Amino acid sequence: MPTEIFVNLTASDLPRAKKFFTDLGWEINPLFTDDNAACIVVDERIYLMVLTREFFSTFTKKELPDPRTHSQLQTALSADSRESVDALLDRAIAAGATEPKDAQDYGFMYSRDFEDPDGNEFSVFWMDPKASEMGPEEWAAAQEGASA
Repeated sequence: MPTEIFVNLTASDLPRAKKFFTDLGWEINPLFTDDNAACIVVDERIYLMVLTREFFSTFTKKELPDPRTHSQLQTALSADSRESVDALLDRAIAAGATEPKDAQDYGFMYSRDFEDPDGNEFSVFWMDPKASEMGPEEWAAAQEGASA
């Protein structure tokens, strides 16, 4: 069972990527950072390994998609509140991210997306803790019962 997660992403400009992610309030682990890669500490058990495209290509024989034009994955991060979602998105946009679509509000869950300067996709979301325990359908039914 995994105890930590490392998400590998490509960057066309590693210094710019490092600045972008530190502008979000995340730290760089210098022990795993060099001219080819930067280890971005998102949380105590969540890391982004931001790699130059050349270095990333040494880990696979597959062609690397351009994250500006092709979606390979979306990294989703949970937040403690709706306000935390908005605060992170505000920092991301100020640091050079784009917001490709409007916020999504499902009642039990609120999310916003951003793309970093290289086009890598992130989703930041908050979910009502009761919806996490009950599941969205049961949560919705409970909300309808409470308003009846």
